[in-house]
Amino acid sequence: MAIPDYRRFWIARCASVFATNGMVVVLGYQLYDLARGSYGMSIKAAAFQLGVLGLVQFLPQILFAPIAGVIADRFDRRAVTALATLIDVLVALTLALVTALGTLSLPLLFALAALHGTVRTFIGPAQSSIAPNIVPAPLMPRAVAISAMAWQVGAVAGPALAGVLFAVNHALPYALSGVLLLLAAIGIARIRPVPPPPDNAKTHPLRQMTEGMLFVWRDRFLFGCVTLDLFAVLLGGASALLPIYARDILTWHGQPVGAYGLGLMRGMPSLGASVIGLIIARRPIEQDVGARMLMAVAAFGIATAGFGLSRNFLVSLALLAALGAADMVSVFIRNTLVQLHTPDAVRGRVSAVSGLAISASNELGEMESGLAAAVLGATGAVVLGGIGAVAITAAWTLAFPELRRVRTFSANYADR
Repeated sequence: MAIPDYRRFWIARCASVFATNGMVVVLGYQLYDLARGSYGMSIKAAAFQLGVLGLVQFLPQILFAPIAGVIADRFDRRAVTALATLIDVLVALTLALVTALGTLSLPLLFALAALHGTVRTFIGPAQSSIAPNIVPAPLMPRAVAISAMAWQVGAVAGPALAGVLFAVNHALPYALSGVLLLLAAIGIARIRPVPPPPDNAKTHPLRQMTEGMLFVWRDRFLFGCVTLDLFAVLLGGASALLPIYARDILTWHGQPVGAYGLGLMRGMPSLGASVIGLIIARRPIEQDVGARMLMAVAAFGIATAGFGLSRNFLVSLALLAALGAADMVSVFIRNTLVQLHTPDAVRGRVSAVSGLAISASNELGEMESGLAAAVLGATGAVVLGGIGAVAITAAWTLAFPELRRVRTFSANYADR
């Protein structure tokens, strides 16, 4: 944090994550409430709409992730991030306006969610590639931990505050998100220019699109850890079904926990992750990184299954915090390896591949959870998903022995 540009980057990232997490949690609850109330859908039919919401946010990432990676490697990453964030400001303010006017419909909500997903596709590779350009390599593990902590701080406070504001006025969370995203764009713009590697302009864009995917494909450890996260969170993600738990399953003093409870539930994984992030920032993980990542993913699955079975609100919050803490360990290890072992010339494209996997595990996982809940019910979908995450971890341990053999973040992998 002693580096001025990194301090600006951290504050902008925190504001951006605060805004987007608050906006996303309100989108999910508002969609579910709209489907159940205005459209008169059953619980299972409304759960299916939550799955569709995940799909419409994921499809733009499939379409545009390769392009976003190339843009991050061909243009000033700072400018790309700031411009895309400004477009997200318009999305947030539009949601605030139509919500205040009472004209929000499911088709319009899906369209704005798709635009939000498109914008985030371009922000991700460019933003994540900025840190290695402004932080010396020896400080990168600590910088990754602090950056991840920024994400978690925003992810804790954003949903919690959004739930409170939504209960006061449905448009307020979106308005706050618009203001925070504007501040994030200004903060990124104040970082010194981050010009692309000079050789990238000489390479054909179509060839550039394949280089990032080939880089990950050829490195068995990176391929293994990216796909482990992809499939484990794809199966074990419970976030899409939290509106169901808030409205129809979990209670507090005999009443559904509602939007406020949903904000707390969405924030608890990040609270657990923030605690672990603070510990890692002070004492970064340096030994047995592969084995620790595997154990963390397995713990994530166990906590997810436990949450699915819980009917006590406080116990549910604790389990969500536990799965967030486990996920933080996995995220820290994976992100550090990707940043340290990727040449700057392809860092944007590799980040796009990694980001696509993360988005697939989140947005596509939301679709999977919604579809599973429509068939099995919310409890069955969450419990089965948690068990599936543990099974995936066991399978990847056998299929990718490189995962458990990697001991440190050594640049040459000499100690595998």
